[in-house]
Amino acid sequence: MLIERALNIALVGNPNTGKTTIFNGLTGLRQKIANYPGITVERKSGAAKIGHYKHLIIDLPGTYSLNSKKLDERVTYETLTGEFEHEETPDLVLIIVDSSNLDRNLYLVTQVMDLGIPTMIILNMQDVAVGKGIYINPDEMEEKLGVPVLSISAKNKRGIDEIKRAIENQQFSIPSPLKWQPIEPLKKAIELVIDKWIRPYTDLPEKAYIIEALKLISNTVSPVSIEFEGIEHNEIRRSVVSKAHSIIEQSGGNPVAIEVMNRYDFINECTSKSVARSSTDKKTLTDRIDSITTHKILGPISFVLILLLMFQSIFTWATPFMDMIDLLFINTGNWLAANLPPGLLTDLLVEGVIAGLGGVIIFLPQIIVLFFFISILEGSGYMARAAFVMDGFMSRIGLHGRSVVPLISGFACAIPGIMATRNIENWRDRIITIMVLPFMACSARLPVYALLIAAFIPPTTVIGFLDLQGLTFFGLYFFGIIMAVLSALVMNKFLIKGKQSPFLMELPDYKMPKWSAVFHNVFDRGRIFVTEAGRIIIAISIILWFLASFPKTDIPESQPLSDNANIASSFSPQINPDAYQLKHSFAGKFGSFIEPAIEPLGFDWKIGIGLITSFAAREVMVGTLNTIYSIEGEHGEVATLKQKLINDVDTDTGKPVYSIATALSLMVFFALAMQCMSTIAIVRRETNSWKWPLIMLGYMTALAYICSFITYQTVRLL
Repeated sequence: MLIERALNIALVGNPNTGKTTIFNGLTGLRQKIANYPGITVERKSGAAKIGHYKHLIIDLPGTYSLNSKKLDERVTYETLTGEFEHEETPDLVLIIVDSSNLDRNLYLVTQVMDLGIPTMIILNMQDVAVGKGIYINPDEMEEKLGVPVLSISAKNKRGIDEIKRAIENQQFSIPSPLKWQPIEPLKKAIELVIDKWIRPYTDLPEKAYIIEALKLISNTVSPVSIEFEGIEHNEIRRSVVSKAHSIIEQSGGNPVAIEVMNRYDFINECTSKSVARSSTDKKTLTDRIDSITTHKILGPISFVLILLLMFQSIFTWATPFMDMIDLLFINTGNWLAANLPPGLLTDLLVEGVIAGLGGVIIFLPQIIVLFFFISILEGSGYMARAAFVMDGFMSRIGLHGRSVVPLISGFACAIPGIMATRNIENWRDRIITIMVLPFMACSARLPVYALLIAAFIPPTTVIGFLDLQGLTFFGLYFFGIIMAVLSALVMNKFLIKGKQSPFLMELPDYKMPKWSAVFHNVFDRGRIFVTEAGRIIIAISIILWFLASFPKTDIPESQPLSDNANIASSFSPQINPDAYQLKHSFAGKFGSFIEPAIEPLGFDWKIGIGLITSFAAREVMVGTLNTIYSIEGEHGEVATLKQKLINDVDTDTGKPVYSIATALSLMVFFALAMQCMSTIAIVRRETNSWKWPLIMLGYMTALAYICSFITYQTVRLL
């Protein structure tokens, strides 16, 4: 076949076959790459200049089959059949296959070939296969499958160049449907279902006929695939399927299992002629490491130790860089205040924009360290082990094993974690996972935790390299996990149980992370943190500066002395007019209005303002406090936000506003409260209802208030 135009090219394959690596190599984009199944949960696209044409490359979610029971499978299947968002069927499908695991991968290959789309098979990870003693003859496989087969290692640039040349030379062909040679009774059953049900009663595209017929025969059809019109149509469908079953059963076959058995018979025949294996009893490095990381006792212990190391490093490694950034913003603000003409514009720039942005950018080093560790865990293959180790525990609390990966993803951000729940087939399990996932301590909470821990938790060494600050940080993450577990247990009692499907996850071989991918991922996450959070922070800082600066209040001539003359004089309007102005501004009045509701938690009106603004993004809390204290503080004062919190004293009582009780109460509140509008929006999109995000907002806010109240009152009494 000869095609002289730009093509829509779809990348299809099982999870963890290197699809995203090939996608990045072809398009030059930097999509996230991780060595654990299910990293690509959405369809992604990019342009690839090959020869004279700019082709559209579509990276589809990794899937083991086209049965479309799960959302990720459905995205792949509907894209290939032309049903996804009214898009046209791809002109070419590149099926990415793990060369070291052919038997499992070729099952999807036989299904995609049934769609009759121009196809090329890419045998990826050739180096891994050779390392396992597996040698593949691509020519033999090509002859058996009837479509071009290309053997490469995509992590090398040469492998990507080979794919580009094959596309440019149009080394692809249209496969023959049913190339896997089903037995005659199954063929007749397929034809019957197509002729008597699918063609006359559905509007499915012809490419989907074979797959849909097999779904009906094997009872794996998804309810969304075919829309039935009333009882009469249901009766027709049942009658046709019953006749198809009879045809198969008369030959001694099992309608549910016959398709799988026939496909694997064909796969075994294919690999027996094209694959040679050298026998070896030697334990691989992966086997030796897994003897510890997947051990029923040592596995969980090693997982906890890795988390401890990660959280301690976030403080130890990042502190010097944080101090440098903090001083840079302080000195910049002071220089601008000294060199710009006095006025509202200078106040806005120094007290609003610089103070608000600097209060969050200071935590960029900790964000970078966090994602550096996460990228290494993903890229090395350990993340899948963590999911495997936690599977038994997850099952006992009523969650599916597939919930592990989304929950672990939630440590970075709840939004991709919620989207990753598309891998969960059972709707009930998916809802419970979504509803508890925001308890995972995402990176947006990190600035709040870091500020309060650094200010009020002493860096006392506890054991070896671990100090009290690192343990507190770990404890907050662990606290979030415990609350997620308890919430899942409660929801498990109230939601109707559905059919539980088994947890199957591939454990990929350990490998050295691709450092270029690690650093690109860290850079991208840092860039997103600065640009996305920065835009919100600047906007809110400007609004907050206005609300905290107006209306202008006349300073009274004198302040009556209280019983403690020193306190009265220190906080008199004449000594600190900025503090007096802030207290009587729009922001101060609103904060004072809500203060009675949050006072039992140990929060004052300034924290109340921060709680409101943090709904835009959790990290905005720090920028809000920095803006407030910048406006309140004396001009020319060189002090970090941490020091300002420590020094803050209540004007009425003379007592410190912040204490260990207040800090712990605020951290507990942030660990549990739903302070993220983006998460609420994504839950609305994923559940297609406002019911679940509103329930999430309500129960998490109530839980945060109760636990914060208990924490503050208990610690204060102690």
